[in-house]
Amino acid sequence: MTEASASARGTELCAIIDVAAAPEDVWRFVTDVAALSRRSPQVLRTKVVPVPVRLGSWMFNVNRSGWRVWPTSARVVRYSPFEEFAFRMNENFTIWSFRLEAVEGGTRITHRRETPQGISAPVRAAIPVVFGGHEAFTATLLEGMAQTLEALKAEIESAAV
Repeated sequence: MTEASASARGTELCAIIDVAAAPEDVWRFVTDVAALSRRSPQVLRTKVVPVPVRLGSWMFNVNRSGWRVWPTSARVVRYSPFEEFAFRMNENFTIWSFRLEAVEGGTRITHRRETPQGISAPVRAAIPVVFGGHEAFTATLLEGMAQTLEALKAEIESAAV
């Protein structure tokens, strides 16, 4: 899988890509959340406290979509070295994760947005007004997830050369 594939099932979103590097080598890139601004079209800045990131760390972000800019905060809720890294957004209750799986020739990275508690009412109400509706916002998020994984793959594979 040279390009990321992305899909939605209800409110849960998923993007997947394979990279030519072992999970142990991919892990440091996936958990370098300060670098998200280089990879994600939506993230302008991320600060993590404490550093390095670990279970319970706080993340403070500045995000953008077109002319819209907004802050968010998150807490790392899953952290299994070389396997999974996940953080829960305080504003909308979503959980964003990166899961690593060894595959022939490297690692499969699955980037997921989960909604185990649904999406907070204020954010659900804002999406139609601020982001053009749920369908358009979902499409933007899926595209951003795929772009993030493709940038991550390029960064990992160029570092391995």
